[in-house]
Amino acid sequence: MQARNIRKWRKQERKSRTVELNTVTKVEGHARLLLNIGANNEIRKCELESVEGSRYFEGMLKGRQYFEASEISSRICGICSCAHVAASIKAIEKALDVKVTPQTKVLRELFTVGERIRSHVTHMYFLSLPDYLGAESGLDLAKTHRKEVLQALKQIKLGNAIIVAFAGRDLHPVSATIGGFLHYPKQEQVSLVLARLKECLPDAVAGVKLFASLPYKDYPRKTQYCSLIEDGRYPLMEGDLYCSTGERFSEEKFDEFFKEYHESHSTANFVVKDGKSYMVGALARMNNNHQNLLPLAKKLVKESNIKFPNDNPFLIPFAQAVEVVHFMESSIQLLEGLQVKEEVPVKAQVKAGKGTGIIEVPRGLLVHEYEIDDKGLITKANIVTPTAQNLRLMEDSIRDYIPSVLKLNNDKLTIEIEKLIRSFDPCFSCSTHFLEVKFEGVRNARASDSKKDN
Repeated sequence: MQARNIRKWRKQERKSRTVELNTVTKVEGHARLLLNIGANNEIRKCELESVEGSRYFEGMLKGRQYFEASEISSRICGICSCAHVAASIKAIEKALDVKVTPQTKVLRELFTVGERIRSHVTHMYFLSLPDYLGAESGLDLAKTHRKEVLQALKQIKLGNAIIVAFAGRDLHPVSATIGGFLHYPKQEQVSLVLARLKECLPDAVAGVKLFASLPYKDYPRKTQYCSLIEDGRYPLMEGDLYCSTGERFSEEKFDEFFKEYHESHSTANFVVKDGKSYMVGALARMNNNHQNLLPLAKKLVKESNIKFPNDNPFLIPFAQAVEVVHFMESSIQLLEGLQVKEEVPVKAQVKAGKGTGIIEVPRGLLVHEYEIDDKGLITKANIVTPTAQNLRLMEDSIRDYIPSVLKLNNDKLTIEIEKLIRSFDPCFSCSTHFLEVKFEGVRNARASDSKKDN
């Protein structure tokens, strides 16, 4: 009897398969996915791993002076360095009760918008769009869709120009500081940025129409959508935290609602709310705030016939395209009539305190939390990135999505899994553009057959 059971188990195991995506491509950074699928197509294991080395930024910040936090934390990411600067400064200012001027808030908003534009457009056109137009990469896309690629490059250059004008340089900004700015743009820079925004707006509109037309998978998957919410405005730098389940609370209460935990298979933290996965980012913001879009962006959504709220994660690139138009509109409004004047930064009075700074960055909520002692030294630092908050949902979504594509051959199955992962625009760090897939068991035996199927 025991021998028969062992033979039965071995037979079942031969029918199971392991799918290992050793390098997930066209994402920011290094990650892999391990799937183990049983003989009856049950998902035994679904582990999305960040294989980035631990960099211990929070440990680096401990014991440093409070004014060093933004410069050090900006090195966490070259893609979102402006975001880390803005969130870090906001947290320190809260800890030290620093109140900044209206102009400071406007200038900070502008350089984070510049980063929003370049990040969204990079993901939309060079990481996501090739999946839908049959191209291997952005380079291949340039051969068949030159006009669209040139429009994308123009918008990315605009984003960089905005950051240079209002943050001092396009990576790891140097102008913003606690209480204000160390350097201010000249009025001719302001006028030039305004002119370039108006020139690029039609390209952004064309982007919304393009991404509305793509053949997205029909994959509605309900989850919690969490973002900032600000009465009467589409959120960026200010507001309360809001979840689509109905809760609205101040950013200082983040730790009461959201919990971080660690999985042994990944160097990244995972974050849950009420023990469940949730979504942050462009689709979450659109679901919670679409009524506050500016007129042109709102009109384009209506014309697209794509309804919000929407539960399809494949639509994240479309939501990003709409945001690009909205934030170009908002920047034009901010810049028209803006006369920049030099201000002395508000002086911080050193004291013990605790501050939480949360802003919306391209991929979702970015959280910086600091505790400072009476000598101005950082005694505790906690940084929660958007990708850490989306990781659990990405795993859950892959697990739910796999049964619908199991009949595909190896190559097509890999593409479908990656397409879903890429739709979330995860940021693990820097990326390569090649996927090595290792199939084991029966799946490996079928690999050669799949080539014949193609």
